[in-house]
Amino acid sequence: MITSAGNAKLKLVRALSGRAKDRRAQQLFLAEGVRLVEEALSTDWPFRFVLFADGLSERGRKLLAAIQKRGIDTDEIPPKLFASVSETETSQGILAVLTDEKPLRAKELNFVLIADAVRDPGNLGTLLRSAEAAGVDAAFLAPGTTDAFAPKVVRAGMGAHFRLPIYEVNWDEVGTQIAACGWKVYLADMQGLSCWEMDFVMPLALIIGGEAEGPTQAARRFAAHTVSIPMRGRAESLNAAVAGSVLMFEVARRRPNTR
Repeated sequence: MITSAGNAKLKLVRALSGRAKDRRAQQLFLAEGVRLVEEALSTDWPFRFVLFADGLSERGRKLLAAIQKRGIDTDEIPPKLFASVSETETSQGILAVLTDEKPLRAKELNFVLIADAVRDPGNLGTLLRSAEAAGVDAAFLAPGTTDAFAPKVVRAGMGAHFRLPIYEVNWDEVGTQIAACGWKVYLADMQGLSCWEMDFVMPLALIIGGEAEGPTQAARRFAAHTVSIPMRGRAESLNAAVAGSVLMFEVARRRPNTR
């Protein structure tokens, strides 16, 4: 059992919960809570180690047994010490340190999400969760977008990180990928044509801009079409996560079922 707050594993967890720079340097990230750790285990994601506290639920104990059966390094820590490194208000008593694997770039990407300066962690995580659910082939994170592997983003993603290829890119790389894959690029914009009337043509990329300022000029220069969501109420706009989710599922509705 780990009992010292100065333990090297606990220091690493604190570093990973903080700055993106530390996560990138270590090529590691955190997944906390029974469901997220279950998702990582079910997809055979590479684990560095797991920390747990006394008082796990029955589901949590079964998960821990499955982790230990696979020979993954586990350590128990006292509940108060676990709470000191937990990112959640009500901890479930289990936390995994995982390898940040960089997925190979697939040659054929027919439906792609491009997050353009999406800075809110909850919005980005929700976008990734919706993208995976809508059958998006990959997510590209353009400059100015928050770190996809920050704890809040991972929690909001609810396991999408383990199933959806995620790439951090610059706009030159986006341009190269557009040319290579032949994407038609659709940009979410309040002044665009109605998504109900838009003829979404595959292969395509959908750009979702940031919450405060909308799409950047860098994103606009790649867009073949701008697309909006008609609203009957008096709300001025939808946030990035909701708008992106609506548009991705509208594309999915028209896309032949390939899953």
